[in-house]
Amino acid sequence: MDVTDLEHVRYAGLNDREMMYAASLPKICALVAGFERIQGGQLEYTPAVKQMFTRMVRYSSNADASRAIQTVGFDYISRVLTSSKYNLYDPSQNGGLWLGKAYGGPRDYWKPDPLHHLSRGATTLQVARFFLMLQEGRLVSPEYNAEIKEILSKPGLHHKFVKGLEGRGCAIYRKSGTWSRYHADAALVEHGGKTYIAVALMEDENGGRIFPQLIQRLDDVITRN
Repeated sequence: MDVTDLEHVRYAGLNDREMMYAASLPKICALVAGFERIQGGQLEYTPAVKQMFTRMVRYSSNADASRAIQTVGFDYISRVLTSSKYNLYDPSQNGGLWLGKAYGGPRDYWKPDPLHHLSRGATTLQVARFFLMLQEGRLVSPEYNAEIKEILSKPGLHHKFVKGLEGRGCAIYRKSGTWSRYHADAALVEHGGKTYIAVALMEDENGGRIFPQLIQRLDDVITRN
């Protein structure tokens, strides 16, 4: 999605409504729902909470993700995802972002998504919408949108999209996921006067090698054409 000019967004998707297991990528669900709780006065935004969210996103810490999910609450996260404000999980669009299981063990289970019975799932369409709302400043509030964007910056894991864009002078706001054959990556990228969103989900044992090549091709399409 080319979002350089938000008045004229350009989008292209392939199998973009196919919901897949997305490993750690749906941790962004706990992030946005957590800031909704903060905005509503139900959770204090302390330095410790910010550090928990930051470790969950930048380094994909499972311990911090489970702590954040339990703090925010599965049911609350679901209500945020399906709310009219976000519609990040929409049955009419074959689902989308879903977080029904934490990352700390078998007791961290709530329920699978209603359509595909995935514990942690996503479609590229709905993840792209999340990052579009981020770019538009529409996540939670302008103040907390800026906090979310800062937490998504400075990726701590240098693989997939980040590995492919190394040395290109890009600013990257990103969340990825990996489990077994499942690979996921999503990023808002600023490069060469262009701003774009790239999202990919793949079930392939070679995904870790494919994703860096994929993002290089996409970056070339946006910045050189």
